[in-house]
Amino acid sequence: MIPFSPPRIDQKVIDEVTAALQSGWITTGPRTKLFEKKITEYTGCKSTVAVNSWTMGMQVLLHWWGIGPGDEVILPAYTYCASINVIIHSGATPVMVDVSPEDFNISSDKVKAAITNKTKAIIAVDLAGFPCDYDKLYEVIEDAKPLFQGNNDLQNQLGRILLISDAAHSFGATMNGKISGSLADISCFSFHAVKNLTTAEGGAICFNLPDAYDHDEIYRLFNTMILHGQSKDALAKTQKGNWRYDVEEPGFKCNMTDLQAAIGLVELERYAENLARRKVIFERYTKALNTYEWAITPKYKDEEKETCYHLYLLRIKGVSEPQRDEIMKHIFDQDVSVNVHFQPLPLLTAYKKRGFKMEDYPETWNKYSNEISLPVYFNLTDEQVDTVISAVVHAVQIVLK
Repeated sequence: MIPFSPPRIDQKVIDEVTAALQSGWITTGPRTKLFEKKITEYTGCKSTVAVNSWTMGMQVLLHWWGIGPGDEVILPAYTYCASINVIIHSGATPVMVDVSPEDFNISSDKVKAAITNKTKAIIAVDLAGFPCDYDKLYEVIEDAKPLFQGNNDLQNQLGRILLISDAAHSFGATMNGKISGSLADISCFSFHAVKNLTTAEGGAICFNLPDAYDHDEIYRLFNTMILHGQSKDALAKTQKGNWRYDVEEPGFKCNMTDLQAAIGLVELERYAENLARRKVIFERYTKALNTYEWAITPKYKDEEKETCYHLYLLRIKGVSEPQRDEIMKHIFDQDVSVNVHFQPLPLLTAYKKRGFKMEDYPETWNKYSNEISLPVYFNLTDEQVDTVISAVVHAVQIVLK
């Protein structure tokens, strides 16, 4: 069976994790701090805080920004449930909008129509690793300034809606010469096992707010917030006579460990090699599948933006959702794993109960109903890529005969 997205765990990773285990320091420590520094350097952002997951990083971020009951946060209907769950758990109201006809990302026009005086943030999802149009989103936010009503000093200092990049998929993607992590006010990465860069579980918050914000103080504050509000972490308390600490505010518990960071440091060191291989796989899929009239191959590069080649979102022209599912079954029958990214939020019970209806998001449905995600990972060989292509072609021909 060709798997969908296994992590790249080889001897180099095993050796680095072993070294972390043998160092006597396995929770947040020197490897985590180095990993944060390397991410800041790689992305070009102003500071980075490593966390135990995208979800908790975003949850702490919304809490810090003061988003809560009575506020609205705009997000796309086409995303994973984590994007909306953090809004709901904050007490704010999620406002779903449709995606753009051009790609799988949030529509700037729909965002513009959805903004009210309660809007405090926009969560733009870089679906499959292709960046959103942040230039247009910033234009929309600038035009909406007269409507903005801040709730606290942080919000009032910015004086506008906060633009958050849900960069769970887009580590290494670029736009106008900048790398994901520095494209929005704040970006949040996921380093889950299936991501391009993994720490098994984990994530990072990258801050790129205007220079008037003290990013060193933000870094200090977040390191406190992700450790129950405690003023010193375990590493700091090991220094001679440094045992006493304070709890500044009731916080969260979502720090990254050195065991996770050990994997991430290896992954980051060879990330260019990873991206290059993924790009070759994308191009091989596209060259082969573009010869078929039924294939809608994904957009992954234009004059301004380039994906990080995370997910290959193939669409089958003219098929219904049941036909798409049947095609997937025939692909699986040939021992090839495929997936769908994602089931749109309005299809899921938790959000149906909150009044969201799929018919209100026609472009999201148009993209989802005929989408099949193909395997992409570093160790996928050219021969396996050809096997995937053959399996897809055979399955489509069976269903469309």
